[in-house]
Amino acid sequence: MAPSFRGLQLANRRKTIGLLAGMGFLVLVVVYAAMTYFGKTGVGVLPIAVGIALASVWGSYYSSDKLVMTMTGARIIEESDNPKLFNLIQEVCLASGLKMPKVAVVEDSAPNAFATGRNEEHAVIAFTTGILGVMNRDELQGVVAHEMAHIANRDTLVSAIAATTAGAIALLSDFLTRIMWFGGGRNRDDNNNNQNPIALIVSLVVIILAPIAAILLRSAISRRREALADATAVAFTRNPAGLRQALEVLQSDTTVVHQRSTAVAHIWIESPLDSSSVSKLFSTHPPLSERIATLRAMEANPEMGNAG
Repeated sequence: MAPSFRGLQLANRRKTIGLLAGMGFLVLVVVYAAMTYFGKTGVGVLPIAVGIALASVWGSYYSSDKLVMTMTGARIIEESDNPKLFNLIQEVCLASGLKMPKVAVVEDSAPNAFATGRNEEHAVIAFTTGILGVMNRDELQGVVAHEMAHIANRDTLVSAIAATTAGAIALLSDFLTRIMWFGGGRNRDDNNNNQNPIALIVSLVVIILAPIAAILLRSAISRRREALADATAVAFTRNPAGLRQALEVLQSDTTVVHQRSTAVAHIWIESPLDSSSVSKLFSTHPPLSERIATLRAMEANPEMGNAG
């Protein structure tokens, strides 16, 4: 029997919490590995490295919406610019109980959309001109509900934390690696003479491979948030067919947005990265075919209407 959307929501929330906990644990592992490798002389560099990491996270938290808007070329529009779109968003706001977000448009012929902003008060949802031109009302309603679901589930914040933590781990790892090769060698050797060589090797491997592990966790978190947003969108609209048809439109379209940087790939409703060249482990989105199949199964689930 097909699972209910409520079940999908709860399962994805639990898994996301677990993945975020894994991110935090990874940071602790990197710090511990650094302390093990450098010994007492290495402890002095850790506050600097951690300070840089924290500054990166907090900076991204407060400026994530502005950074995303700049990187994607999105521009804020007023209700008079597209009354029908605003009316559709207002309907979903009433259904979801969310505040009206700012609305933006990206001049791009490829159909796509995204949500950003650290909280409901600073939320922005953006649509490419391509998606506004190719989708009918039901399909566009499904897309709007999906992006509003990201806001409701605090995905924009979770994604920002995951992305910046992964970046901070990479920065910390790079910082420590440079010190390994270019500084502190003699002091490190003096302090590590009596240490277990296996522990030193393990610490070195952890520091080098931690960024890859962080990217894998970030991608897994993003995939879970996309699945949760699909489920929440249907809870808002009670119409899984609308979102399913929208994803089918995206699946049949071969164009991609001009802004396809890995830094913002996870925010779009469909990843702009070439799925054939990206391992599923590193993919930020579940395959569209899987999302469509899940929605199609939910259309036949009589309990779906009680998922709100």
